[in-house]
Amino acid sequence: MNALTIESLEKIYQNGTIALKNVSLKVDDGDFFALLGPNGAGKSTLIGIISSLVTKTSGRVSIFDININESFGLARSMLGIVPQEVNFNQFETLDEILINQAGYYGIPRKEATEKSNYLLKKLKLWKQRKDISRTLSGGMKRRLMIARALIHDPKLLLLDEPTAGVDIEIRKTMWDFFKTLNSSGTTIILTTHYLEEAEHLCNRVGIIDGGSIIVDTSMTELLSKRNSESFILDCAEKYTDLPELGSASVLAIDDLRFEITVEKGTDLNGIFKELSKSGIDIKSMRNKGNRLETLFLDLTGSYE
Repeated sequence: MNALTIESLEKIYQNGTIALKNVSLKVDDGDFFALLGPNGAGKSTLIGIISSLVTKTSGRVSIFDININESFGLARSMLGIVPQEVNFNQFETLDEILINQAGYYGIPRKEATEKSNYLLKKLKLWKQRKDISRTLSGGMKRRLMIARALIHDPKLLLLDEPTAGVDIEIRKTMWDFFKTLNSSGTTIILTTHYLEEAEHLCNRVGIIDGGSIIVDTSMTELLSKRNSESFILDCAEKYTDLPELGSASVLAIDDLRFEITVEKGTDLNGIFKELSKSGIDIKSMRNKGNRLETLFLDLTGSYE
């Protein structure tokens, strides 16, 4: 069974803008799926339709084989949504927000309290549970929205920019939480501007551009299409001139670092030998940037 099935989906706004063009997409039960796209590509419209906040022009959307238009309540009970914008009551405490949200799904208060306590602890919000939510930092508000989305144990979780405004340490903690959640059986669809996040977490990826799906494949398959790799090399001592390194492209960063770009699969031993002959001692080497980001820019021709 698919967690999400989208068939021939189209959205045309009243002003004539075509936001989605014959979009079809399937997300398997238990998958961790990255939905990526540049600004204005139709990603937000697609998310809006899945969450029933935007009305489609034509097509079909099903959550676990339940048509969202025919059985909205049942389909919605299987979906947890973490939107980009903070949209909870800013004058309620954290535990009130979660327990009240559970009430919308008919969860008894005792059970809701237990689940609220569990989520607040897992998302490192336990100490703030009695605080008024408007006093939280931006990162804490993001985590509270994740807790609220999970209070009814949804089978499909839609994360729309879940780590925006979150510091690196908390982001890594949230990544671990998402991976644990996914390994326990929850299907997750992630949209993010941090392409490193998508590469780290997701096993499948869909890229939307110009209202159409242009990529729908495994993350491994997509990354295998890269035909070049870039590395940053740190020198033990300052250098004055860089030698020619065959077919490798060389770019100086400063007098202790430089960047090389080589064809995928190039044996780097020859490059290190040439550098050693020129008296350049390499202290360390690391991949430049993010592999998925490079492919994304090649495919869409724009920045996320």
